[in-house]
Amino acid sequence: MRIMRVVMANSVFLVLLLGAGCAGIGGLSSPAVIKRTQMQMGTLVTITSVAQDRQKAQEAASAGFQEIHRLEELLSTWISTSELSHVNDLAGREAIPVSRDTMKVLQDSVEMARLTEGGFNILVGPAVEAWSVLDREQVPSDRELEAIRSLTDLTALELNTSSQTVYLGKPGMRVDVGGIGKGFAADLAVAAMQKAGATAGVVALSGDIRTFGQLPGEKKFPFGIRHPRREGTVLAYVDLQDEAISTAGDYERYFERDGVRYHHILDPATLRPARDCQSVTVVAPDGMTADGLDTGIFVMGRERGLALVDRLPGVGAVIVDRDGKVWISSYLKGKVRGNDRSE
Repeated sequence: MRIMRVVMANSVFLVLLLGAGCAGIGGLSSPAVIKRTQMQMGTLVTITSVAQDRQKAQEAASAGFQEIHRLEELLSTWISTSELSHVNDLAGREAIPVSRDTMKVLQDSVEMARLTEGGFNILVGPAVEAWSVLDREQVPSDRELEAIRSLTDLTALELNTSSQTVYLGKPGMRVDVGGIGKGFAADLAVAAMQKAGATAGVVALSGDIRTFGQLPGEKKFPFGIRHPRREGTVLAYVDLQDEAISTAGDYERYFERDGVRYHHILDPATLRPARDCQSVTVVAPDGMTADGLDTGIFVMGRERGLALVDRLPGVGAVIVDRDGKVWISSYLKGKVRGNDRSE
């Protein structure tokens, strides 16, 4: 429950910003703008739908929620009957057949690990559990971390596209796509909404947000980036159209001891909290890319992270480094406003 409360608090902050951006247009007869919120994937999910009329907008929003629920049944490790739960339950014993969507998330996760030089890793769950930053608030010993290191080895994840099966090579291994799955769900929810007749909209799963089209009046969707050290304060604003945005920060789940902040974003190389950033916000053409990159770049650090996004078309980042300095990648220069800027 503690984790749930933290995630909800973060999502409300973003949703309020979104609501402010849509204020005053919901009453227009055509096009219609509606906003609905449900609890899915362990967080508040808010969908804003724009369509020719209110009924069509409602139908599109419902289609988006239904798609997210379908994916949750496949990907959530909190649901014992999900495909990934079966994969984890039989780690080291048996390959498990999975759906096309589950296989795609896993394949793209492996590619994200390659792209971020190992900074993103969907097998670090045992290490995250060893830290358990919101429950035990204990710093695991070097011996404890070394004992589980082999369980985070991504080469032990076998994806067989011919048989459409997944196999974890060692007992105790656990795959968790929480660092990329919400972005994937947002992408597919957008596709479902468009098929149902929405002309524009936003799917927001807490801090993982995907937009498409424009608001009435040819306006983009405005979003605020949270300040990592001033709760309730906006660091910067950015307007999005047919883009996604996602933020990873050391302020979401953490505890402090002897002046040191221990947070939940672990460096797979050390199995300890990554130390080079306070927050990383990524803007990308799709939700899965933004969702995976923000964590990967947080681990990579400011210098390597900026170099990476500058090689990727249509991708940008706003990075707050360990000293609180703000760095903006080439793609977002001139698009981010209202921030303290360091070059």
